[in-house]
Amino acid sequence: TRFFDFTVQNMVGLFDLRFPIRLEGLLLANEQMTQYEPELFPGLIYRIIKPRLVMLIFVNGKIVMTGAKSREQMYEALNNVYPILHNYRKTN
Repeated sequence: TRFFDFTVQNMVGLFDLRFPIRLEGLLLANEQMTQYEPELFPGLIYRIIKPRLVMLIFVNGKIVMTGAKSREQMYEALNNVYPILHNYRKTN
């Protein structure tokens, strides 16, 4: 059996920034779009409006992105958010 009539509703992407992130600083500067409660969940929740998707950002720089309908949406979101995340790069 083959399926031809389907649509992609949700894709999940995994990314590694290769640098740690100061999640508290990111939260304070972006309170409208973020949630972070480390006692409940170790990742910061970053809601992107366009394209509409969610990033789970962890202190080690790993990102789980969900809600995209295409790889292009994932790349677009990451390219838009990367400069912001780079500003919160954790240095020792």
